[in-house]
Amino acid sequence: MSKILIVEDEEVIRQLITVSLVKSGFEYREAGNAAEARRLIEEEMPDLMLLDWMLPGLSGIDFARALKKNPDTRKLPIIMLTARSEERNKVDGLDAGIDDYITKPFSQVELTARIRAVLRRTAPAGIPQTLEIGGLQLDQNTHRVTVGNLELSFTPTEYRLLHFLMTHPERVYSRSQLLDNAWPNDSFVEERTVDVHIRRLRKLLEPSGHDRLVQTVRGAGYRLSTRTR
Repeated sequence: MSKILIVEDEEVIRQLITVSLVKSGFEYREAGNAAEARRLIEEEMPDLMLLDWMLPGLSGIDFARALKKNPDTRKLPIIMLTARSEERNKVDGLDAGIDDYITKPFSQVELTARIRAVLRRTAPAGIPQTLEIGGLQLDQNTHRVTVGNLELSFTPTEYRLLHFLMTHPERVYSRSQLLDNAWPNDSFVEERTVDVHIRRLRKLLEPSGHDRLVQTVRGAGYRLSTRTR
């Protein structure tokens, strides 16, 4: 089930959108401004974002530009919602990297049709690539991590760290190597930050018992073991 993030400051419009999404079988989260939306994205990456152009504080178009410049969020599909119908505004939106543009007022049928079209268009081709170690599954297309029917929630950094370890199992990596491979190139963080995120990763994996796969190699760094026992 696809998860949609609604970023709209008018509550009435948000309610109308949520009704459409529920009827169409989508899950959703809501935000009234860019700051709140950013926090929700950090908590869990949505499959698509409906973004209002005229937001309080940071405008929707500027927020879209910022998301598209960030390696963690640049692939997030965005549909811009706006009362602006001028061609110049549409061009500005497309230049900012948004995937589609819908002008208010719009019908429920049009909204859901555009959402489905963007999701189809932006979905990677072929069969989803899923990594699995001992029942722990990571879908590289949807960025979802699951154990059985349970979906685990990761921040973008935690996801990148787990993804790198799962794509390089049984190999030992130093803190500096993990920083080079799991953190954005423009990040300036200390090596001990890796230890903090490893602890967070283990805590998230602990309920399912997969925390034991993330192993410390004294004097060398960390590795992800494929040995489930």
